[in-house]
Amino acid sequence: MTGVSAPRRKAASAPLDPSIVLGALAAAVLVVDGADRIVYANAAAEQLFQSGSPYLCSQAITALLPPDCPILSLIEQARNESLVVSEYGIILDTPRTGHRTITVQVSPIAEIPGGVALSLHEQSIALKIGGSLASRNAARSVTAMAAMLAHEVKNPLSGIRGAAQLLELAASEDDRVLTRLIVDEADRIVALVDRMEVFSENPPVDRAAVNIHQVLEHVRRIAEHGFARHLRIVENYDPSLPPVWGSRDQLIQVFLNLVKNAAEAAPADGGEIVLTTAYQHGIRLAVPGSETRRHLPLVVSIQDNGAGIADDLRQHLFDAFVTTKPAGTGLGLALVAKIIGDHGGIVEFDSVPRRTVFRVMLPMVQEGDQA
Repeated sequence: MTGVSAPRRKAASAPLDPSIVLGALAAAVLVVDGADRIVYANAAAEQLFQSGSPYLCSQAITALLPPDCPILSLIEQARNESLVVSEYGIILDTPRTGHRTITVQVSPIAEIPGGVALSLHEQSIALKIGGSLASRNAARSVTAMAAMLAHEVKNPLSGIRGAAQLLELAASEDDRVLTRLIVDEADRIVALVDRMEVFSENPPVDRAAVNIHQVLEHVRRIAEHGFARHLRIVENYDPSLPPVWGSRDQLIQVFLNLVKNAAEAAPADGGEIVLTTAYQHGIRLAVPGSETRRHLPLVVSIQDNGAGIADDLRQHLFDAFVTTKPAGTGLGLALVAKIIGDHGGIVEFDSVPRRTVFRVMLPMVQEGDQA
């Protein structure tokens, strides 16, 4: 008699190691015991504090953070009240972390007397991209304004200028001063409108594979022999970066504007500009006029050690006519936003006294791009 075999049971899955899950999180996670000693740090915490887990776990949390850091107060509050506490927009500024804006959540751990778990999230990339897209929208509004000015302002001005010149022929010497003033002011407004016309909708620009370091080298040479000759220019480049997909001339214009702004912001004594290139993963953005989404792994940073950007300017920094320069027109950063937006990239900035950084994220050459 043939026996019927019993159905096989699936082998029980091995228990999942929690450290594997914690190590995969993008947020930095630290566990601190009741004596303020760090007893666990995940991979993101190692990256945030630029130190390995063995080193971090040999330190007290108070050795990593300044005495007045709000995170220390949150730890005490979580311990004393046995509650999960959190705070948004904390500034973390240490030699290991650099200047960062983070959200912190502190949770008590019942199994460890006085123990807490810290979760540190850097400011959401969505918020940064939101600000960058706002600058792109500002550039689009300038585009519409440029078209309106060219049609509604420039044409009547030519008539006003011509009428003033005719009046000048029969005017007395005193009145000619006034007619000449009308002509000069009309010319000045036309020159401003001409500058605005760079924002008008133009035919697509021919793009090709561009070595971003050659662009930056060209800009650096212009700067150090001209407007930045009194400053120290530092270059921190990643030589392995792939080419950018863009217009060389327009990219030169972008970084020339940004470096010139940095030079004007830097102090005359001890002024410094730092040019940095790097590769990053994880950011994709829709290309204007296209259904495709392009990866933006190439980051170019321009940093200066000036006084920083005033709080009341930050929300409108990329708008047209926003400037702190006595003779400025406020079109430089608006033009930067437009060109980078046309390239499918984004531009953002962080600013504190002695450290202002503009970051430009650009697409690299991809398969299918036409050289």
